[in-house]
Amino acid sequence: MTPILHALVVEDDSSWQQILSEILSDSGLEVDVAGSVEEAAQLLKLQPHRLAVVDLSLTPNDHNNYDGLRVLDAVRRLDPNCQTILLTGFATVELAVTALTDYGAFTFLRKESFHRSQFRDIISRILASAPPMTAPISESSKSIERNAAASQKEVVEHALVVEDDAGWRSILEELLVDAGFTVRACSSFGDAMGYLRREKFSLAVIDLSLSRAAAYSAAPEPDGYQLLSSSYMAGIPTIVVSGIASAEEIQRIYSEHSISAFIEKQSFDRAVFSRVVGEARASHPHLSKLSTLTEREREVLDLLALGLTNKEIAEKLFITANTVKRHLKAIFEKLEVHTRSAATAFATGG
Repeated sequence: MTPILHALVVEDDSSWQQILSEILSDSGLEVDVAGSVEEAAQLLKLQPHRLAVVDLSLTPNDHNNYDGLRVLDAVRRLDPNCQTILLTGFATVELAVTALTDYGAFTFLRKESFHRSQFRDIISRILASAPPMTAPISESSKSIERNAAASQKEVVEHALVVEDDAGWRSILEELLVDAGFTVRACSSFGDAMGYLRREKFSLAVIDLSLSRAAAYSAAPEPDGYQLLSSSYMAGIPTIVVSGIASAEEIQRIYSEHSISAFIEKQSFDRAVFSRVVGEARASHPHLSKLSTLTEREREVLDLLALGLTNKEIAEKLFITANTVKRHLKAIFEKLEVHTRSAATAFATGG
């Protein structure tokens, strides 16, 4: 008998409660609904949920209410195997990034640009993925994992494509697959940030001008620029493929975000794109070693690169200092380095 999977909707607007519940039910989920942090906490304690859709503001028309973040925190504590989707009508990019990075949200969606098909696709991806691993992994399992990785003759390289035009997205994905990459393709800032948080990439291809709801049209920069900052901080070589930008702007993008290349759509050439991809890959050989790290090892390395001590890393990740030492030993072996500064250079692309 197939187990019943539960979903939680935390939303104070009855219309949105109905819309979200309907789509979740159509996806085969049993839906619980809460309108406040307290109601959500009670439902989280009653039974596990596969996913939760959480509105950022749980007070009508109050743009300063961030109760949804409290719900995300409660999910992490009470139901850690539950994946969360943040839904918002007015969040800034900074708040959305906070939800993804600090509160572990799977992705976020804007109400102004909400599409049922996109929401169904996200639900399908969550249901198809394995729940987050919350139990500690045994040393024997780690050994098996390392041996399996060592036995692979080639490291699979992953590329992220962020492009809101389906035609261009298909072209870029096809060329990258031909170049030997496994490709994650998406059309929105929220999906892209979710992928960047959850996965490791050897290359990113980003369109600067992603679709944006009218309410956000007055924002100082399009979402693509925010993604450039994120890929730069993650040390991912990035190619911009875009139809908008003046010569001065292109120069600024090269300077501020250290991109590998800027290709204008008006003069796009498949052969040129493939050559640029090869050059970007060749200029960052250290990334193939980084891709051998486990998710936890990469978290340790990122905190090490920020200058944190073993004790501080342990406190951040809720693990022991001895566990941090074991992770660092594995990291040094995989990266073939012997010092913390050398490992930091890998993390920062130095």
